[in-house]
Amino acid sequence: MDSELYPDLAAAGSLGALLERTAAELALDITVVPGLWGVTSAGISASAPGRKPLDVHIGSERRWFGVTGTTHGIEMISGATTDLRDVVRAGVAWGSGKSLRDLHELLPWLESSEFAQAVERGPAEAVDLAWGRLRRQAAEAPEFPEFGELVEATHAEPRLRRLFPFASMWRVGFRACVGFPCSLAVFITPGTETRPFLVQCSRGHAEDPELRDRDLTGEAATAQEAAALAVALLPAGLGPAVIGSDDL
Repeated sequence: MDSELYPDLAAAGSLGALLERTAAELALDITVVPGLWGVTSAGISASAPGRKPLDVHIGSERRWFGVTGTTHGIEMISGATTDLRDVVRAGVAWGSGKSLRDLHELLPWLESSEFAQAVERGPAEAVDLAWGRLRRQAAEAPEFPEFGELVEATHAEPRLRRLFPFASMWRVGFRACVGFPCSLAVFITPGTETRPFLVQCSRGHAEDPELRDRDLTGEAATAQEAAALAVALLPAGLGPAVIGSDDL
């Protein structure tokens, strides 16, 4: 930390202490929790269901305070300002459950992505947005027609269409949660002229290969057969997707 940029932080001893002091000056009530980066970061607790503490951190080359607000592992708001009083106001507003639109109107330096806004409207909106992005990705990759065939074949399956889709290195996945963590996901690796489609059901942390149980795997000759096999691997009653695993 550069004490010339942050003399007030140096005097307070930590960002958490400085936030508490600023909140007291504004006559606002906040609860500060430890941050991820020692004395130069802190969190402002949120009482609204699903919202994690507002993460607050500092800039290194010039004076600013950055914030990030997440819900079930999804970044919902972010922004930076030089006014620590506005950071405290953001923490109070975020923690009380104000909508993303209200947060931006109150503090225009706060920003939210299209995906975050869809999540706020509900899991079905987030799923629809993700499917739209995935289908556009497939349309923009004519050099890999098997990927496009797989995307359309899985979209045609009602049970898969209700799950949250994602893609990584041409592999298409579906999980029951929009956010993280999520305990189960189905993956399909596109086939080629010399290799079948590979269908895999993973239990554990879906995006962490070290924590996945890969005991349910099958092969299929076509995208349609792979989609049908993926459906068969889903537990009965799974779906539609929810925001977080604790909603299941």
